[in-house]
Amino acid sequence: MTLLAAVILATMIAPFNGFSQSKIRNMPAASSSNSNSSSHMVNTPFPLTQVISDVDDTLKSSGGVKIGDIALGGIDTQYARGEFYPGVFQFMLELSLSSFGETSITENSQDLFPPKVAILTARAEEFMFALELKDDSKLGNAFRHAGEDCGIQNWGLGPVLYGSVAEWVIQDRKGLRKFTNFERLISQDPTGEIMSYVYVGDTGELDQEAGETMLREYPEVMRAVFLHVVSEPFPAIPPQKLINGRPVVFFRTYVGAAVKACKLGLISEHAVLRVIAAAEAALDSVERTSDKWVDLYHDVSEALSLIRK
Repeated sequence: MTLLAAVILATMIAPFNGFSQSKIRNMPAASSSNSNSSSHMVNTPFPLTQVISDVDDTLKSSGGVKIGDIALGGIDTQYARGEFYPGVFQFMLELSLSSFGETSITENSQDLFPPKVAILTARAEEFMFALELKDDSKLGNAFRHAGEDCGIQNWGLGPVLYGSVAEWVIQDRKGLRKFTNFERLISQDPTGEIMSYVYVGDTGELDQEAGETMLREYPEVMRAVFLHVVSEPFPAIPPQKLINGRPVVFFRTYVGAAVKACKLGLISEHAVLRVIAAAEAALDSVERTSDKWVDLYHDVSEALSLIRK
């Protein structure tokens, strides 16, 4: 890919689907006749990693609220409806920065523009007047603050691709809708040279079906699928598996997700520690006897065992 083509792609993905996407600075040329210019691009971190996320029961709890037999977003009842999961924004920031290496977040963060998080949600586009996710929403602010706390400006919500009323009524269609929206998303970079993807969803609304289809159909651009296990307290966590050589990872807390991402080489041990710090800070006002802390302690213990090796 030429430098000009890369710059054009960067401008194309910025307004994708009407939503702001990240700026990308210092686009590399795959080949160049100018040896001096190419020498400065040896360590340019392409492809970048873009996190793709579900919303309910992935970023924040649905509370398990239903209308009749229809779940309004998910099944999790451990956390109150609308409550953000501890460490989720830090985990997604670490994945977004993973292509740049460890020094980026501590030394060169003012020069970085990691890809913003793309959202695939079953929320009905017909109800966008009430459900639209915006940069200045509580969710958008939480993403942005996570970046700013680490010196990263203008990181947060990227393109948001919605479902429809049909998926709310016919629940079995949610996985397919998320996959087709994923295909729309990756059209921003059909070559796969600029972007690779990590999908983060949950086990409550056919995200596993969507994620596994991504791995079967597009393994060349997918790095991994992470699935938040939401069910009764202290559920069994399914073992990791591979599809087309790409991992499907199940986790209970975002510290657990970070540990598994570290074992896969997706993030560093320092990144795991930052996720731990963010998760513990989020639970600071919660009683230490809560099952939320029990889950977190379990995964922190695993993290410390990993780091001490």
